[in-house]
Amino acid sequence: MAERILTLRELNRATLARQFLLERATQSHLDVITSLIAMQAQVANAPYIGLWTRLHSFQRESLTQLLERRQLVRGSSLRGTLHLMTAEDYILVHPLIQPALSRNLRLFIKRAQGFDLERFTDMMQAYLREQPRTGLELRMKMEEFSPGMGTQQLADAIRIHMALIQPIPAGTWGFTGRPAHTEAASWLERSIVGSEGDMQRLVLRYLAAFGPASVQDMQTWSALTRLQPIFDSLRPELLTFRDEQGRELFDLPDAPRPHADTPAPVRFLPDFDNLLFSHADRRRVISDEHRSSIYIGNSRCTAFLIDGFVRGRWRLERRPASTALVIEPVSKPLSSSEQEALYSEGASLMRWILDGAEAFDIQFGSVVG
Repeated sequence: MAERILTLRELNRATLARQFLLERATQSHLDVITSLIAMQAQVANAPYIGLWTRLHSFQRESLTQLLERRQLVRGSSLRGTLHLMTAEDYILVHPLIQPALSRNLRLFIKRAQGFDLERFTDMMQAYLREQPRTGLELRMKMEEFSPGMGTQQLADAIRIHMALIQPIPAGTWGFTGRPAHTEAASWLERSIVGSEGDMQRLVLRYLAAFGPASVQDMQTWSALTRLQPIFDSLRPELLTFRDEQGRELFDLPDAPRPHADTPAPVRFLPDFDNLLFSHADRRRVISDEHRSSIYIGNSRCTAFLIDGFVRGRWRLERRPASTALVIEPVSKPLSSSEQEALYSEGASLMRWILDGAEAFDIQFGSVVG
């Protein structure tokens, strides 16, 4: 029997449903973050805005309290970028992705004659146990041990290799200082060790959050490679489909796959939201021609959705008398009904950001791209 073909809109609606972007969730903050596995946290405020756009009645203090209680951690994770995730998921994910994300470190060790990784790790652990250290302090200590180790690229690889996280106040609303780093095992008072079957668990979790998806999709999300055998081992538990290009897609039997015509409300996504980075073929949420206008280097990457797809970007401008939400469409102008929907949702977002203040502006900018 031929596998069912899922259209682009069907893939879009399925992904939005699992990302809590078709309907706002009523679950607890912790449950939603667990369902998402991880939230991009390169910008401290991003997970807060990401939860606001996904949850009913989200309060910033609730997320901050989860960080204070060490139920959530912020650290370098998927694709080597900063993510927020539950302590349990950090312990699950880190041992699985650490080998793939330590490639730069392995290359350095291979080139450096007589480099003693065990002695280096012992030294860094002792240094960190004295107190949390900033990135600059860590790089200086690395350079002291072995000239050439203090580069940003190597420092990132070492933080992943050693399972370092950023304790509070890093990652809390409004944080703009220099984050410190400490050992996740010490902070959580738990060992960071993987177990048999964890990769299969992660595949199932990924499909629950981002499916239906291909092997290449999960490899893009995780930066892991050679996952086809893991997917193959799970075939008896999964459904398979094809996309319109003929690629094989896997999914959980009971996962939501809404009809293509299911209404999708306007949504504002924070910087670097994982919705935009978790598939090899990102057209299920953003067209190829829009990507260059949304991904602005490492500085910012916000987006808004109309009918489930990215239609532009947004930013905040601090002005003398008020703060403005600037909304910029890509490729083509917005219709009057689209502007009205964005204005309404944008006003709600601004009241939440500004703690109920009404002194804000909403401005529609020129078409970009």
